[in-house]
Amino acid sequence: MPEARRFRYALLGLDLLSIGWIILASFLPLTGTVLAMDVGLGLVLLAEFVARLSASARPWRSLVQPLELADLLGILSLLLAPLLHGALGFLRVLRTLRLLHSVRLIASLRSDLPFFRRNEEATLAAAQLAVFIFIMTGVVFETQHRANPHITNYADALYFTVTALTTTGFGDITLQGRLGRLLSVVIMLAGVTLFLRLAQTLFRPNKVRFDCPGCSLQRHEPDSVHCKACGTLLNIPDEGS
Repeated sequence: MPEARRFRYALLGLDLLSIGWIILASFLPLTGTVLAMDVGLGLVLLAEFVARLSASARPWRSLVQPLELADLLGILSLLLAPLLHGALGFLRVLRTLRLLHSVRLIASLRSDLPFFRRNEEATLAAAQLAVFIFIMTGVVFETQHRANPHITNYADALYFTVTALTTTGFGDITLQGRLGRLLSVVIMLAGVTLFLRLAQTLFRPNKVRFDCPGCSLQRHEPDSVHCKACGTLLNIPDEGS
């Protein structure tokens, strides 16, 4: 339905807006205006959170899901910012986990995005890599910016995350303490894995997804007439059909 589709895109826009503010706030001093913006954004996100739970068939079961609990903690860190003067600011990084929902949302809206249909696997791989980079950037920033003079905003944290992920390791920024070393290991191992998956999807021959009625093989050449596995006649629809 068009209404449901517009609502999903509105949620995606709200997610991007909230994360954009979290990035911007890292460059700003902790003033009354910034704290008021935190509370205002927190109220909007809380209303959206309550609406999502209300629309769920089993709201209490939805509430105890790990991603929902992380989202709630991130919202509370915004609402309580004036009382705690940013002491729980590190929790707002949990809000970035909403991007995982956004990746699934894009996958569910493939009918609206011809480019996505043609490049589904590469787009999802790129989105998952971007989500990982963004989440790890947030974790690096929130765990390091109070004690590490080399990391003062998201740009510094992003720079370190990308250099660690690519194993470039310039050495001008390093993470302090055992937690910092463990974070570096996670970024390098998981990040390289996601990067290699993206490279694999980019260089693999382009294929379309269509269930073969004979053997259920899903991946075929765009101009296939018969299934290469069982020989069944295929009827792959043209783009836009």
